Amino acid sequence: MATKRSNRAGKAVLLSLALALAAPAARAVDYRSVAAPAILFDSPSVQGKRLFIIASGTPVELIVSLDKWYKVRDSAGTISWIERKALSEKRTVQVTAERVAVRSAPDDKAPMAFEAVRDVVLEAVEMPKIGWIKVRHRDGATGYIHVSQVWGI
Repeated sequence: MATKRSNRAGKAVLLSLALALAAPAARAVDYRSVAAPAILFDSPSVQGKRLFIIASGTPVELIVSLDKWYKVRDSAGTISWIERKALSEKRTVQVTAERVAVRSAPDDKAPMAFEAVRDVVLEAVEMPKIGWIKVRHRDGATGYIHVSQVWGI
């Protein structure tokens, strides 16, 4: 009986240790923005099949890094390859809701700064705080949008 208990306790300790060691290996999702219109490919090669052209500023999720290429996912979930040189460190987000009010402050009751519609790309001015992200429209208007209404962060 004592042996069974010590085996279970030992297994629990080993499982906890394995989970603790694995935690640093899990990495946060990483995003980049497309620097200029670029071709997306089905493989990490310019000889690969050209899938489509992605617009400048579009945020993409980095999945795999391979030499001069990134395997990326767009907001629709499409996975493809893009040349590393086509991406920028500049952070952008893409509106996922049909229509959103971008607020003058990070509060649902704050006055509306401007309105944005689905698929509009906005520059991320500040990283998210308390569920909101500060953004800038290409015309210069700035405001706050709820993180649940955008993709790319």
